[in-house]
Amino acid sequence: MGETADGRLWLVRHGETEWSRLRRHTGRTDVPLTEHGQRQALALAPVLAAAKPVLVLVSPLQRARRTAELAGLVGPAAAGSLVRVDGNLSEWDYGKYEGLTTAEIREDHPGWRIWTGDPPGGETLAQVATRVDRVMARIDDALPTGNVVVVGHGHVGRVMAARWLGLPADAGRLLALGPATPCVLGTEHGARVVDRWNLPNPADEADEPE
Repeated sequence: MGETADGRLWLVRHGETEWSRLRRHTGRTDVPLTEHGQRQALALAPVLAAAKPVLVLVSPLQRARRTAELAGLVGPAAAGSLVRVDGNLSEWDYGKYEGLTTAEIREDHPGWRIWTGDPPGGETLAQVATRVDRVMARIDDALPTGNVVVVGHGHVGRVMAARWLGLPADAGRLLALGPATPCVLGTEHGARVVDRWNLPNPADEADEPE
């Protein structure tokens, strides 16, 4: 990965799902957005329109694709952007831990974390990092012509941010990524940096109880 780029990488996790709300590991289970998740995705539209991306990469899972659609990244509103579904952006395959919370997993495996304990029957961190690096190469090719928007998932997005910074994949553990909270990765003095992280989603503030 190069040290400089003309464009910025806008990284977005999909909107809320029932499983993300309950903090269940949601890998390849194709769960839909909740009503709140749809409002979050709609609220992204003016923010991401300002990015004017030359390339939009989207995970094939419906929670990411629907987020991209509602955010105006797919369809007539996306004129001027090249939109591609990329299977390498699919969320971590959690194997036997799919659908479980960390607390439930820790009942049998105290202290377990996805960053240090590969899920049985699922993907290793190294395998996820290999997929992410393929996406990063694609992004690097596009950045000289403008901004890139990626709509994907929590853990894969965190690995992507770590790799942007030139850090090992497990450094993603340091970067919590909320649903539908856009992040901007850029450069400063020729070095790659986190410009903005977990920008507030307007729908979250609107849905707070008075």
